[in-house]
Amino acid sequence: MRLKANLTLFAVAVIWGTGFITQAVAGHYHLAYLFNGACFILAAVFLIPFIPRGIKIPRTQWKWMLIAGGILFAATALQQVGILYTRVANAGFLTSLYVVFTPFLLWLGFRERPHWIDLLAVIAALVGAYFLSSAGKGLQFQNGDSLELIGAVFWGLHFVVLGKFASRFEPVSFASGHFFVTGLLNFVMGLIFEHLGQLTPLPLIGAILYRASLSIGIGYTLQVWGQKHTPPTDAALILGLEAVFAAIAAWLALHQGLLPLQVMGCGIILVAVMFSQLKSLLPANT
Repeated sequence: MRLKANLTLFAVAVIWGTGFITQAVAGHYHLAYLFNGACFILAAVFLIPFIPRGIKIPRTQWKWMLIAGGILFAATALQQVGILYTRVANAGFLTSLYVVFTPFLLWLGFRERPHWIDLLAVIAALVGAYFLSSAGKGLQFQNGDSLELIGAVFWGLHFVVLGKFASRFEPVSFASGHFFVTGLLNFVMGLIFEHLGQLTPLPLIGAILYRASLSIGIGYTLQVWGQKHTPPTDAALILGLEAVFAAIAAWLALHQGLLPLQVMGCGIILVAVMFSQLKSLLPANT
């Protein structure tokens, strides 16, 4: 069962990583909010048939679906707008920093002190993010990279909320509900800043269908199942490969190459993400 779960999570990492290509397609058409809105609303609808029949959703669940959906809206909006101004590989690796930020969010919100390994991981990840964004040519991040970095904090916050509160409720209904909130907020923003007519090109429609069904609908559902049958360290390391597949997909499909120093930055970030998970293998008093 553990091997099957690990292979499932590996498939999720591939799905999520290649899903960044669909976001690059949306970026080509200068779309962010409407694209996100369509994807998440469709994903919410896609999950409805899988919600157990006769389930009653308590008032507390509605509250946390709204909160989680609002946080996910911020994360997805920052990520998609950032992709308009940076490379897919940058977006994938910078988003993966949520694994490093999460322990510090737990410390701020729940007084769970971070391990000394987390501090080293953050320092290493920031160094890697600098190399990836600037290629060593300057001290300032590109605009898109800054948005991706801020978005990674919201991805971490989303991870914390799901771990602390969503686990109390039926998972499919919670996923569908907070996806709908995310999609609705994105769609409202899209109606303000974008035009519905921008959603009509066939490549964009294909990207929406892929991301809604696979990246969001199936990907998140398989993640929930996989993490129930494999240790947290295995899950984090395997899902961290999302960033690698995003870079590979961008290289193959979009011909987005990276300079050697940027490749080194990617490697440093990936090592930092993996290193931050080693604490679960150490004794509790270290």
